[in-house]
Amino acid sequence: AAIHLSRGNKKAASINVTQAFTVSVFLMASVCILVYIFPEATARLFGGNDRLMPYVLDYMLWIMPSLLGCMVTFIGMFVIRLDGSPKFAMMCEVVPSVINIILDYICVFPLALGIKGAAIATSISQLTGVLMVVAYFMRSHGQIYLYRPKFTRKSVRLTLRNVGYMVKLGVSNFIGEAAMACLMVVGNYMFISRLGEDGVAAFSVACYLFPLVFMIGNAIAQSSLPIISYNYGCGQWGRIRHTRNLSLSLAAVCGLLTTIGGVLFSPALAGMFLKSGHPSWQIAVDGFPWYSLSFMLFAVNIVFIGYYQSIERPRQTIVFMLLRGFIVIIPMFILLPNIIGDIGLWLAVPLSELLTLVVITVYTQTIKQKPL
Repeated sequence: AAIHLSRGNKKAASINVTQAFTVSVFLMASVCILVYIFPEATARLFGGNDRLMPYVLDYMLWIMPSLLGCMVTFIGMFVIRLDGSPKFAMMCEVVPSVINIILDYICVFPLALGIKGAAIATSISQLTGVLMVVAYFMRSHGQIYLYRPKFTRKSVRLTLRNVGYMVKLGVSNFIGEAAMACLMVVGNYMFISRLGEDGVAAFSVACYLFPLVFMIGNAIAQSSLPIISYNYGCGQWGRIRHTRNLSLSLAAVCGLLTTIGGVLFSPALAGMFLKSGHPSWQIAVDGFPWYSLSFMLFAVNIVFIGYYQSIERPRQTIVFMLLRGFIVIIPMFILLPNIIGDIGLWLAVPLSELLTLVVITVYTQTIKQKPL
């Protein structure tokens, strides 16, 4: 859509955006319908047992509307940012978040709705985000607008073609999210095999904090994406390089600060989740500084990968994501502890990110392409 917009083809950009909204909402609505038809089977599929079933169903059935709202809001923020209104896009995230926090308290405590109240609060807050996105497109005089979806054979065929291309470009983001799950699963297995339950509890500190680092790197990458894509469509290579370098510098600074924070404040960070003085707390205090070395490397890698996504290089983004998320991390978790001891468990992620950054840097310096 950004590339079409840069070339003055507002209609094509708007059609792409409409297709993204339509297909995503349709897929999520299908998931919600299946959950409502088979609620207990869904709960058991994800580990719900007889004792937990009432709580699971209470939460799950009321949280489902929020998934539709989240889909609309998430896509809407990208589009609104692309349309030249980044501040309003940010408000589409901030306002529902604040409402969610307030309603969580009201629904859970004064109204005594328990876990169902938390789900209701989330669904209402996401509906607020949807209303903000809808209001923007109803009143906006920007470049992007929504078409009424068509369901003719030709329209469906073109939609499937365009969605296939969206999937091709976006699969690296999916791999990045899946890589976090892989990190947690493999890490849990290796920590419990070498350090027992205390080791897993210590590793959980990293699992809780790493998504925060992911959000920082991903925010920088996704914020620069429409800028780079737009200028890529215009052939403005100087602007592309400037935006890429600025994003990488910002990622490096933010990543370095989080690394320093992890090294200096590991006792306090571990104390947020574990009881001070407990064996698991001590394992986390000793190991988390080593794990924190990955933060700056990770942030830079994510921005680099986002850059290649912005200039339509899906193969490179997929390879780099697979490299850092699966191909390197699994052998590192298995081999390093056997070579250097238990500290290798904490160094597996930093070394994986370092190797990935070396590969990306070498590739970037060696290929002969104009925008680089």
